[in-house]
Amino acid sequence: MHHELKILPPYFEAVLDGRKTFEIRKDDRGFQAGDTVTLKEYDPEHKGYYRSEEEMYTRRTHEAVIGYVTAYEQQPGYVVFSLRPN
Repeated sequence: MHHELKILPPYFEAVLDGRKTFEIRKDDRGFQAGDTVTLKEYDPEHKGYYRSEEEMYTRRTHEAVIGYVTAYEQQPGYVVFSLRPN
């Protein structure tokens, strides 16, 4: 399965430079190892008065594959999963 996910700029940069190799997400999509993800940088800070929700995306994306998935020590309904290069 493929998932498209919003990600804020500081977290997006950390994924790009390799400091952040995981995501913690609400498990409303049934994330599984082997699924693919597109992280879409989303910057609500640059929302102007006339900007739409779609215009808050920066057009920068990152493709990855979900590795290990666990709910251990997470808030109820949340999971953490590793990101591997696609």
